[in-house]
Amino acid sequence: MAITNGYCTLAELKAAVRITDSIDDTLLENAIEAASRRIDGACNRRFYADGSASARVYIASNSNQVMVDDIYTLTGLVVQVDTDDDGTYDATRTIGTDFSTLPLNCIAKNEPITTLNALDYTWPISSVSRPLVQVTARWGWAAVPDAIREATVLLASRQFKRYDSPLGVAGFGDLGTIMVRRVDPDVEAMIAPYKIIAIV
Repeated sequence: MAITNGYCTLAELKAAVRITDSIDDTLLENAIEAASRRIDGACNRRFYADGSASARVYIASNSNQVMVDDIYTLTGLVVQVDTDDDGTYDATRTIGTDFSTLPLNCIAKNEPITTLNALDYTWPISSVSRPLVQVTARWGWAAVPDAIREATVLLASRQFKRYDSPLGVAGFGDLGTIMVRRVDPDVEAMIAPYKIIAIV
């Protein structure tokens, strides 16, 4: 099985768990996939890049800003609005004239665009909560952040080791049973800065 949109490589995980053979490669790849998707769910975003642009629709949070999913490049970015509140995106807005992108300098820092900021323009607000902004873009992150990669290695290592403790018992010590903790505090600390409130 090949890893699809995993946040670490098989070689990185094998190095972490000190495995040099290929006997458990399928289990390790499954662990990477599971860890990557679990991080997506915990952060309410994903850290892989789409290969092509696709359209999504949004409701402006106010007349000045539209919060969007992560956009990793300006290439292919098209913003259209529904000026009549009729479900048709009939007007295209121009970057640099009608709107700018935020955070400032994010693409130069390998971080995504998350907000469209109105300039000489205001975003339309629907009287019936209809999404009046359509954004066509390449979604995701240009590169997986180092902390997310390391969190994936830790989480996937933990997942792989769980095959040795399916009932949650990692072993026995002087003080009794050693249980597997539900949440890894190191993983939680690594992904915490990347968590966002889900965009509706």
